[in-house]
Amino acid sequence: MPSSEVILAGLNAIANQWRLLAIFWHGYFIVLLFGLVFGVRPRTQRIGLLLVLPLFSVGILAWLHGNPFNGTAFALTGIVLAAIAVRSSREAVTVAPAWVAVPGALMVGFGWIYPHFLDNATPLEYLYAAPTGLIPCPTLSIVIGFTLLLGGLRSRTWCLVLAIMGLFYGVFGAVRLGVTLDGVLLFGALATAYVAFSPLLRTVNVKGTVDER
Repeated sequence: MPSSEVILAGLNAIANQWRLLAIFWHGYFIVLLFGLVFGVRPRTQRIGLLLVLPLFSVGILAWLHGNPFNGTAFALTGIVLAAIAVRSSREAVTVAPAWVAVPGALMVGFGWIYPHFLDNATPLEYLYAAPTGLIPCPTLSIVIGFTLLLGGLRSRTWCLVLAIMGLFYGVFGAVRLGVTLDGVLLFGALATAYVAFSPLLRTVNVKGTVDER
């Protein structure tokens, strides 16, 4: 694994060289969010696949900027979650109750404005160009946030995979890299782990069986 200095330099380079891509991902997520707000309820399978795409984006950029560890980790995570999504329920997603939705909204907000790595950026720029979809922590934060908003997507395995990634990158960012705000990701990871084993996931799928994948 590269040194902390090399990793930070790579993350900084990605955040600043790929701002247009970050703007795209902000638009992508706002479409998903507005759709949910205005009552659009896609199938769980479809929303799962949509949430996987930014993870692949992080992996590709990591490889391009000389960080094979992040590149491999996010590629594998994306593949695993895509496989889970393909096998998931074909029912429409539902918005979680408030005790899960509120933490989810907070994690979406944190991932949306993630205030780090942009050079000479104004607070306004972070609203549309924060490195979401580009680097690990804000991307995991926003994907975890949507997962919580949607009640864990009816999948225990989905939640646990994201919780493990969130715990690792939250601790790694805060402790190894010294980016203390990455500690917020720990909150989202723990909330996702809790949802994984909560009664919220004991939902009945279209075949009448409990879906706890």
